[in-house]
Amino acid sequence: MNFEGLDPGLAEYAPAMHSALDPVLDAHLNPSLLQNVELDPEGVALEALPVQESVHIMEGVYSELHSVVAEVGVPVSVSHFDLHEEMLWVGSHGGHATSFFGPALERYSSFQVNGSDDIRQIQSLENGILFLTKNNLKYMARGGLIIFDYLLDENEDMHSLLLTDSSTLLVGGLQNHILEIDLNTVQETQKYAVETPGVTIMRQTNRFFFCGHTSGKVSLRDLRTFKVEHEFDAFSGSLSDFDVHGNLLAACGFSSRLTGLACDRFLKVYDLRMMRAITPLQVHVDPAFLRFIPTYTSRLAIISQSGQCQFCEPTGLANPADIFHVNPVGPLLMTFDVSASKQALAFGDSEGCVHLWTDSPEPSFNPYSRETEFALPCLVDSLPPLDWSQDLLPLSLIPVPLTTDTLLSDWPAANSAPAPRRAPPVDAEILRTMKKVGFIGYAPNPRTKLRNQIPYRLKESDSEFDSFSQVTESPVGREEEPHLHMVSKKYRKVTIKYSKLGLEDFDFKHYNKTLFAGLEPHIPNAYCNCMIQVLYFLEPVRCLIQNHLCQKEFCLACELGFLFHMLDLSRGDPCQGSNFLRAFRTIPEASALGLILADSDEASGKGNLARLIQRWNRFILTQLHQDMQELEVPQAYRGAGGSSFCSSGDSVIGQLFSCEMENCSLCRCGSETVRASSTLLFTLSYPDDKIGKNYDFAQVLKRSICLDQNTQAWCDNCEKYQPTIQTRNIRHLPDILVINCEVNSSKEADFWRMQAEVAFKMAVKKHGGEISKNKEFALADWKELGSPEGVLVCPSIEELKNIWLPFSIRMKMTKNKGLDVCNWTDGDEMQWGPARAEEEHGVYVYDLMATVVHILDSRTGGSLVAHIKVGETYHQRKEGVTHQQWYLFNDFLIEPIDKHEAVQFDMNWKVPAILYYVKRNLNSRYNLNIKNPIEASVLLAEASLARKQRKTHTTFIPLMLNEMPQIGDLVGLDAEFVTLNEEEAELRSDGTKSTIKPSQMSVARITCVRGQGPNEGIPFIDDYISTQEQVVDYLTQYSGIKPGDLDAKISSKHLTTLKSTYLKLRFLIDIGVKFVGHGLQKDFRVINLMVPKDQVLDTVYLFHMPRKRMISLRFLAWYFLDLKIQAETHDSIEDARTALQLYRKYLELSKNGTEPESFHKVLKGLYEKGRKMDWKVPEPEGQTSPKNAAVFSSVLAL
Repeated sequence: MNFEGLDPGLAEYAPAMHSALDPVLDAHLNPSLLQNVELDPEGVALEALPVQESVHIMEGVYSELHSVVAEVGVPVSVSHFDLHEEMLWVGSHGGHATSFFGPALERYSSFQVNGSDDIRQIQSLENGILFLTKNNLKYMARGGLIIFDYLLDENEDMHSLLLTDSSTLLVGGLQNHILEIDLNTVQETQKYAVETPGVTIMRQTNRFFFCGHTSGKVSLRDLRTFKVEHEFDAFSGSLSDFDVHGNLLAACGFSSRLTGLACDRFLKVYDLRMMRAITPLQVHVDPAFLRFIPTYTSRLAIISQSGQCQFCEPTGLANPADIFHVNPVGPLLMTFDVSASKQALAFGDSEGCVHLWTDSPEPSFNPYSRETEFALPCLVDSLPPLDWSQDLLPLSLIPVPLTTDTLLSDWPAANSAPAPRRAPPVDAEILRTMKKVGFIGYAPNPRTKLRNQIPYRLKESDSEFDSFSQVTESPVGREEEPHLHMVSKKYRKVTIKYSKLGLEDFDFKHYNKTLFAGLEPHIPNAYCNCMIQVLYFLEPVRCLIQNHLCQKEFCLACELGFLFHMLDLSRGDPCQGSNFLRAFRTIPEASALGLILADSDEASGKGNLARLIQRWNRFILTQLHQDMQELEVPQAYRGAGGSSFCSSGDSVIGQLFSCEMENCSLCRCGSETVRASSTLLFTLSYPDDKIGKNYDFAQVLKRSICLDQNTQAWCDNCEKYQPTIQTRNIRHLPDILVINCEVNSSKEADFWRMQAEVAFKMAVKKHGGEISKNKEFALADWKELGSPEGVLVCPSIEELKNIWLPFSIRMKMTKNKGLDVCNWTDGDEMQWGPARAEEEHGVYVYDLMATVVHILDSRTGGSLVAHIKVGETYHQRKEGVTHQQWYLFNDFLIEPIDKHEAVQFDMNWKVPAILYYVKRNLNSRYNLNIKNPIEASVLLAEASLARKQRKTHTTFIPLMLNEMPQIGDLVGLDAEFVTLNEEEAELRSDGTKSTIKPSQMSVARITCVRGQGPNEGIPFIDDYISTQEQVVDYLTQYSGIKPGDLDAKISSKHLTTLKSTYLKLRFLIDIGVKFVGHGLQKDFRVINLMVPKDQVLDTVYLFHMPRKRMISLRFLAWYFLDLKIQAETHDSIEDARTALQLYRKYLELSKNGTEPESFHKVLKGLYEKGRKMDWKVPEPEGQTSPKNAAVFSSVLAL
């Protein structure tokens, strides 16, 4: 062995390298490790090496700092810098692991991992270290204790592992598959097939898994599916090592020669943006290992097995002056690793020595390392004697032996309850003498209490602490409090994860496999999404709202009708109610009722969502009722008056929801006052008795409708306020019964819980032993059920729990103006006959149609979801089937559920808020035809809102009657936007940006140009949209919108309302025109329009190749049309015309789509040209523009 140039720090192990072991000199070294080691008798004694006073390290230049022996004579197989602590881990070919602490490489722990196989890879985790051998994966604590030992198949030959997240591990080797292992359950969860001979090196970025094969190839695989996306054939012989940083991949390996494999001195470098190789990098050493060391630049460290190390840039030339030499004790370097801080390099050689090179005298292995725990000597014998006479002696000083038996103080959770210490009230004297400066109060200390001491009271009054709706956040807390249940996954608050592409790559189908449309939750005040769905699935309300159209700018009924139309058109894609919520925010009554939440309150969950949605329910019914009562319909919207819903008296909303009542006030003097009134909904009023009495839901409902109460009221006879008895009698029942549950405290929650328990016991008693524990039936039972004489299916125990709400109720008007209410079941219908026949006698049956519930979850602030019974007409339109089904609507998550789940309320996390009962056979009472109220007159000329707008500023010519669009006509469209709220994002620890909430955009300008005819290219709509909301960024560089353009007082543009322009676009969509534009998907999303895909011709996708970048309109216009557009700013007229010309060019190049092969060659040429020019348009003189093109010369006549 050659010890020349060995660091003097090895001198402490010198005696251990000879046959005569002296354990006194080194207590850390295990003598048994040297039993089978043969040493070179001619080796130089370590005592003869000169000892330097100190090691001089030059800042920024790597130099050797320390060298130590891990295991004498046994080659080092792997080295790894700990990612959590200042430690270096080393594995040997003998299966032994050793750790060293700090830059001084002090031995920390040493233990045997495997008795026969070498350690092939080490990975540090927060709680321990993973060791991979040939067919074994072992997880051990840093001190050597085994956490788990996972044995693989004996035929496996594993070489590499990759930690994809904190609990998932990929393991690969010389076989045709890669295993995915869950570290929490220590089980194999997935097996991915790969090509033989397998994978020996794995890396990961935020885009791909990188797998290096012994055949010399590097494959790039999808992060979710693990399918091969790209493949680089790097070397003809074999792959030695590779690394990835940013957009570069560098690899070293062996090439095939006539004499066999030879080390290739050319490093292969690949650009991951273009997925192709760039100029190879020639180095002056035989590369065996390489790593990126991105400190100031993206340097590459290339290491040869002989100990030569060279630094160079991956895109530059290698300089021989950048080579330094590692002096290994053995002939070969076996392993190489770089610390996370890039300040330290570790080399392991074939004689068991480890060499640490650093670029500073006091390096750190990690940017932020936690403290390392060291073994401490036992302190039991050195404890001082304890004096029992001292009253303040801490009992914790008494050493207690370890025991496996249960301690006396270990109380079971069922026998204990948390008793939080409440803050004491502020002294009255302090409050009396306090002086406030702003929101801070100052007062002299009254000296009535000892400093920093508070009386400890275990018991407090129930009024001070209300445990209702307190859901613990951590799983540990749930174990301590077993009455707090975990919220079911489908009921949790759903959020959209945004990427660089926004919403384009978010998988909504994972949450909604039906054809019904969900609603997106990221818009301010979107807590009402569930109620919008409830109103939509009421067939008479849906038809009524869609037939309504009025002249008001902010009409909730109109906006709700537009939203319902989008829900009708959608085939499973989510919609957003941005325009509806925009109108909702402008209504003063909504703000006065506290229905408009600030962004901070909505994000933190400060608002009580149950109370909020119940107030919103009352508000929306009242508002729709008022909107429908307006009888004045302008000529431009005359189609709205033809609806069969219109009535000369009350609105149809009143006919559906209104309940007519008589309110009687009886004074003790005997005078009685009767007033007629109506209400759109009822609020449940619960009994006050504290005894656990059984109540049917029908009894509580009757008590709430026919309310009797004693109160002070004015008596005209007595001419003063007197105690009066107020009663309420029903004159007419509504078609849709709406009930606010008002479960706002633990008192009401306990009432629901107690009644559900009583109902459960009665149901079990009623069914006797026929109740099954689950829903599984034997084959004979199914045959019985399928026979004509089959009996009803018995419910399971789970279906009967937490149910107090009936699916149907029966109401009867008595002759003395009374009301009888009772629960109604299918068995009652078999006994009394169909409900339709009894309606003639004032008997009505109401079926439960929807329940809105409040989900209590302190982790997310809670959420609101709806259970809705979707009727036959909706299934017929969407899915072509005729049946009824209950669904869960949780924003964009839609899932079919069992009907019992809609009425099961576990009051610990699922609290009822709103109930909707519908009269049986309701749809047959109303005309459900929808007549589109939007007519062609909306396209006619209209006055501008801007006061300074003149004819000289007109930029468009409205359509004439003979130009009205027909089905299939082309319309060029472009829109410009402004920003109302900036994007909210956070920077992750790895430097990537994560979008928390996207920026809120508002449409500012919409332009439509003619797509055919003699006036082709001339705009017929060029509307600037007036907005009342504050604009934070006009995006002038990209939109061309300047401050003042949207202000009616100073704007010189053709300014209109959003509703007016929206109606024009809706008419064009309904008539069947085809829109041509660039990036229309985003335009329609911000405008809040749902356009069928066959009516959209987007040049972004027409000139796009799969898995390639999208190309800008500016570059396409220059390449295909030789036009220069968007020179200084964007103009929507120019962009819409250019998109039309590009579409004509597309038809010309593709021969109307008949020659896709030739058009594919055109696209390849486009992408090649774009890559060469870096997708930038040159700036030569004399370029033409669409504004000056001859085909649009008629525009100058404007």
